Amino acid sequence: MTTNDVEPNAAATQTGTPQPANEFEVLLITGMSGAGRSRAADSVEDMGWYVVDNLPPILLVPLVDMMTSSGSKVHKLAAVIDVRSRGYFDDLAQVFSHLDDLGVKYRILFLDATDDVLIKRYESVRRPHPLQHGRRLIDGINEERTLLGGLKERADFVIDTSSLSIHELSTKLYDALLGTGPTTVAVHIFSFGFKYGVPLDADFVADVRFLPNPFWVPQLRDLNGNDKPVADYVLSSDGAARFLDSYSDAILTAIKGYSREDKHFVTIAIGCTGGQHRSVAMSHALAERLRAHGLNVSVSARELPKQH
Repeated sequence: MTTNDVEPNAAATQTGTPQPANEFEVLLITGMSGAGRSRAADSVEDMGWYVVDNLPPILLVPLVDMMTSSGSKVHKLAAVIDVRSRGYFDDLAQVFSHLDDLGVKYRILFLDATDDVLIKRYESVRRPHPLQHGRRLIDGINEERTLLGGLKERADFVIDTSSLSIHELSTKLYDALLGTGPTTVAVHIFSFGFKYGVPLDADFVADVRFLPNPFWVPQLRDLNGNDKPVADYVLSSDGAARFLDSYSDAILTAIKGYSREDKHFVTIAIGCTGGQHRSVAMSHALAERLRAHGLNVSVSARELPKQH
């Protein structure tokens, strides 16, 4: 989400107005034990969902009611449901009916794997299956398949993780829930001043000290890159446009690759001497170019609170 974008129903949540149920979404994460539910929950959380693990299904009803009526800023809820909640599985029909009555959109993600893969995974971690109860491991797996059979049949997404690495699973989840390509990568751009130190948490660091410094222009010195006179001065400087065109092309190429490699967060630092003028203006200009390609971009300025 960009700094200029408004989160869905944000105006309503800031005033405490109940959030319309049709703007709320529920994702049920379920499937075979050992098939990757925990990793799936982590990936979904990275996508911006509020994740609740091992939630008895019946508790979804008051939780959704609360989040759609109390002005909560949460509008995407993911609940991990597994056989540890098997005593509550009969309540799922009631839960689905209630969500339908509210007009809440819900989807079911089911994770599966072959019996031999599940056995190997359990043996590698040396833990019993939750339904094993002193029996053979395969007995617990078979019981779980029977218990989850109906839920698998009505699942919106079924992902077999037998041959997937954790990164491949995450990529499949992004593909299923957000789509594919560069738009699944969130970009943060921040400006900084080299005299205060080079940031350690950036994937890319750009140096724009080759541009004329507005600090030496008396009428611009006390302004910053967020002010139009400074931005106009910086962006009209010789080389500014060419740099932005070339740099944004390079960033877009990298982001396309990142989206294929399960890297969905990219940080770009743009520096000038003090982090007040050139880097601030160029950060916003780069963000505009990337947003034009459909990317989610946020912008901040590390040094603006500092004085010259």
